[in-house]
Amino acid sequence: MLTAETLPEIVGLVAMAALLAYTVLGGADFGGGIWDLLARGPRAAEQRAVIAQAMGPVWEANHVWLIFVIVILFTAYPPAFAALNVALFWPLHLLLVGIVLRGAAFVFRAHGHEAAGAPLGWGRIFGAASAITPVLLGACLGAVSTGRIRVRHGVVLPGSEWAWLSAFALATGLLTLAICAYLAAVYLTLETEGEVREDFRRRALAMWVLGGVISIGTLLLAAVEAPRLWQGLMLTRRGVVVLLGILLAPASALALWQRRFGWARALAAAQVCMLLAGWALAQWPYIVYPDLTLHGAAAPAATLRALLATLPVGLALLIPSLVLLFVVFKGRNPAARARGRDG
Repeated sequence: MLTAETLPEIVGLVAMAALLAYTVLGGADFGGGIWDLLARGPRAAEQRAVIAQAMGPVWEANHVWLIFVIVILFTAYPPAFAALNVALFWPLHLLLVGIVLRGAAFVFRAHGHEAAGAPLGWGRIFGAASAITPVLLGACLGAVSTGRIRVRHGVVLPGSEWAWLSAFALATGLLTLAICAYLAAVYLTLETEGEVREDFRRRALAMWVLGGVISIGTLLLAAVEAPRLWQGLMLTRRGVVVLLGILLAPASALALWQRRFGWARALAAAQVCMLLAGWALAQWPYIVYPDLTLHGAAAPAATLRALLATLPVGLALLIPSLVLLFVVFKGRNPAARARGRDG
């Protein structure tokens, strides 16, 4: 029931759903750029070609979910939006530069040689921006949980601007980088065949191990720098969601090991969703701990009702459009014919 008490929580759930969509879709696109940067060996050119084919032209469409989260934040929780833009001014602006640079570099690399006769280093810019951007995203996510961003009477207190540089925030950034690379490698096993598929399978397994190590380090840092978050993750019933994500991790790796690539993709996406949802539950009810809660930062009930009333209309246009986009362009991949027998 849409009461004034439940409205902020419902809108928060909608924003979280959009963040999950951005992670499993847009995160894999960032990961594709990372593997483009790290492509090595005799099949490096083929790997880059596969990544470009898998990403274009649907990859930029995935940013719609990030825009969706931002619109909800400044419409439904304006004090939190203002505080985050002040405290996280530098990482958010560097993040924007990274998104613009990787988009421009991706296009210039694809068409620049036609005009200039050479790629002119755009591939390196594309890969570097793809690696730096998820680190900044993760650092922002970690910063809001440490308690280092302080707000008094709507004013961000001095020192809050360094919250994203704490050890826990940076570790969260590295974990986000590993998650994006893992998702991309798993997804690319379904976009390829033969030896190139095996290349991405091996990289996915290696990233699974590296991501596990980073996860353990991030949890240890959370116990010191974000104790409330750590307690929510490990010592309350809400932690069962994180536990489910942890249990899904070996399941996705096993599916990769057995070359059941369809199952590996589904389990990897589910694993990431559970871990991110576990973070949200441990953070609940705060947007920015410890000063801004969902209810405390919420806009008037009339604004929240109007926002929720427009969402079905927008989603009715957005989701079918995205589905059509993916079906039209992804359906052309010749590797798709092999998915039934491999997954």
